[in-house]
Amino acid sequence: MQLYPDVTFNDTGRTLEGEEIIAFLKGHDGAVVALEKVTESLLKAVPELRIIGKYGVGLDNVDLHAASRLGVKIGWKGGVNRRSVSELAIGLMLSLLRLIPQTSKEVRDGIWRQTLGRQLSDRVVGVVGCGHVGKDLIQLLKPFGCRVLAHDIRDFSEFYAEHGVTSCDLDTLLKEADVVTLHLPLTSNTRNLLDERRLGLMRSDAILVNTARGGLVDEAVLKKMLIEGKLAGAGFDVFAKEPPTDTELINLPNFIAIPHIGGSAAEAVLAMGRAAIEGLANATDPLDHIPDWAR
Repeated sequence: MQLYPDVTFNDTGRTLEGEEIIAFLKGHDGAVVALEKVTESLLKAVPELRIIGKYGVGLDNVDLHAASRLGVKIGWKGGVNRRSVSELAIGLMLSLLRLIPQTSKEVRDGIWRQTLGRQLSDRVVGVVGCGHVGKDLIQLLKPFGCRVLAHDIRDFSEFYAEHGVTSCDLDTLLKEADVVTLHLPLTSNTRNLLDERRLGLMRSDAILVNTARGGLVDEAVLKKMLIEGKLAGAGFDVFAKEPPTDTELINLPNFIAIPHIGGSAAEAVLAMGRAAIEGLANATDPLDHIPDWAR
C-alpha cells in the first residue's frame, strides 16, 4: 500500500532533466524540486503545475520571470543550510592548508613523512558574497583570529562593523587574501567571475574554495594555474558541469573535488526538506523572491 497515495517520489537519486522530468511532473499540481532546471519550456509542458516548493539554498535553476508570467507560485526560504555549507568551506580550507589529501594518500601508499603545512589561524580570508552563508562563515572564522576581507555588491556595512570585517573591491581582495572563498549565486553577471585576469591576481601561495555554484570560476584557467604552481590549491564542491568531466583537474594533488555535498549534512537536509514542504503552503509570486539589487 502506498503511504502517500497522492505523492510521487523520485527514487532514482538523480537530478531529472529533459523528457524525464516532464513525464515525472505530469498530472501534478505541486512539486518540490532541488537542482532540477525549471525552465519556461518545462512549465509550458506541464501546465497543470501551479506550485513549486524549492529544496535548497538557491533559485538560479528556476526561471522566476517565466513562472510569474505563467502563474506558477514559488515557495522558498533562503539560508536554511547555511551552517552546513560554511562548515564545509572551513573543512576545505583546513584540508588544503594542512595538505591532508596529499599526506593521507602518501600514508596509504606506504610513505611516512612529515609535510609542512600552514595554519588557518591569523590568515587573511577573502569572502566573496556575504549573504546567508558568507555571514555565517565570517562568524565561524572568529576563533581562528583571521583578518576577513569581504566583497559584495550589497551594502552590509553594519554587519562588517559589528564583526570587524574590511569591505573592499574584488581585485583588492584577490590580491591580498591567503584564502578566497566564494558564496554567491550564479547569474549572467557572476558567470566566470574569476576569469584568467582575476585568477591571475591571486598570490601563488593562496588557496581558492568554491562551495557556492559551478560556473563562477574558469576551471580551465584554474587547472593551468594549479599545474604551474601559480596557485597553491583549490577545493570545489560545485562544478560548471556536474559530475565534472575534466579528469586531469580533479586528479591534481592540490585540488579537492567533492560531489556537491554542501547541503548534505543530516541537519541541513531536514531543514531544507521542511522549508520546501512549507513552501508549498506559503508559495507566492516568483518575483517576490528576486531581491531589489537583482531586479
